[in-house]
Amino acid sequence: MHTRPFLTFPMLHGKLRPGYDWLVRRKIPGLLTYGLESPLADDLGRHPAAAERLGFSALVRDRSAERIVVRALIESGRPLERLCDADLAALEAAFRARAVERGGSWANDRGFLCAARAVLFHLGVRAAPPPNPRSRHSSPGERFGGVAEPIAASFVGYLERLVATHAPATIKGIAARLAAFGRHLATVDRDLASLAGLDRRRHIETYIASLADARRAHDGTPISVGERRNRLITLARFLADIAEWGWPEAPTRRLIFPRDFPRLPRTLPRYLPPEADRRLAAALEASPNRLFAGALLLARATELRVGELVDLELDCGHEIPGRGAWLKVPLGELESERMVPLDEGTLAIVDRIAEARSPGRPLPHPRSGRPLDFPLTHHGERVSTSALRDELARAAEAAGLGHVTPHQLRHTHATALVNAGCSLQALMALSGTRARR
Repeated sequence: MHTRPFLTFPMLHGKLRPGYDWLVRRKIPGLLTYGLESPLADDLGRHPAAAERLGFSALVRDRSAERIVVRALIESGRPLERLCDADLAALEAAFRARAVERGGSWANDRGFLCAARAVLFHLGVRAAPPPNPRSRHSSPGERFGGVAEPIAASFVGYLERLVATHAPATIKGIAARLAAFGRHLATVDRDLASLAGLDRRRHIETYIASLADARRAHDGTPISVGERRNRLITLARFLADIAEWGWPEAPTRRLIFPRDFPRLPRTLPRYLPPEADRRLAAALEASPNRLFAGALLLARATELRVGELVDLELDCGHEIPGRGAWLKVPLGELESERMVPLDEGTLAIVDRIAEARSPGRPLPHPRSGRPLDFPLTHHGERVSTSALRDELARAAEAAGLGHVTPHQLRHTHATALVNAGCSLQALMALSGTRARR
């Protein structure tokens, strides 16, 4: 006798809760089909419609319902609107434990769990949107993995004091660069108990030398000269700050000097030649990724940075009587807003983005936390700058071009404006650029 169908019936009728550890380790054929014919049918029926509105594929829609939602409803014994974050956290822990036991990855289930969290947020079940799956560090312990505990504690204390004056992305970059130095210390001097014991020759000079051969963790390519310089500047700023603040672990003498910083090559900004620009624009127009390609076409026509693109608000377009249409660009690099004029072609791109976005509840702004409607939303989440860069790389390859950066789109548009007679002052105001001394 097959026991699995016999067990499925009491689970779907609220008579049996076998535990998440059992639910994630068993394949239960027909679980979603039987669930749609059980007392859970009303709750399960809400999930597919919401998933389709957010743009998820049929596979992700059904698998997230079968792997996540049904199992959470079975084990919690509560209706959909009463599911809480603790239920999903327990299910996530079970998936992680299963992957560890089998020595494999839980990437598929992690994707389905993220999709289910997004759907539940837009259904109003969860109060907060799902965490960013691209965030690689969820705690200071993970962020400073491989760093000796007393050194890591100093780094954490420093970052906690920067929260009030620095943007989260800036703090993340500082943490990554300090962690690189901390791991170097663990390699050359495992017994170092405090930063007060730093020695110029043993710790700093060896670190400067190691940067020449340092590589990026995610792809193994050498770090740029700019990144080498930034790592040293971050470390020097950290040591200077804790010395000014009178921290007991601060070194008693200066250890890093201006001549330690590598010189940056002084290259001119590169723009795309007209023919290359036309081929790239054609590749973006033909792209099946309508939302991402539309965002890049908007950047090409307005000189927006990718960070400004993803921060645009849904009501960013404004019609000013007698002066045409304008795009309101939010706070960016200069911490000030600006308005950019739009022609008819660019207005059509803005409309295309509004049509391609996924609808749903307002999402919290990354800095203020205020819920806002963003035009660049995909699967119920804000589009990331990495997704835009990936789409640009795909379009450049389709156009037969080499590596193209988002900044080149800005310079291409700026070059066209200068050639058309735009003054430098007007160009800097439109592009949100600060004069360099």
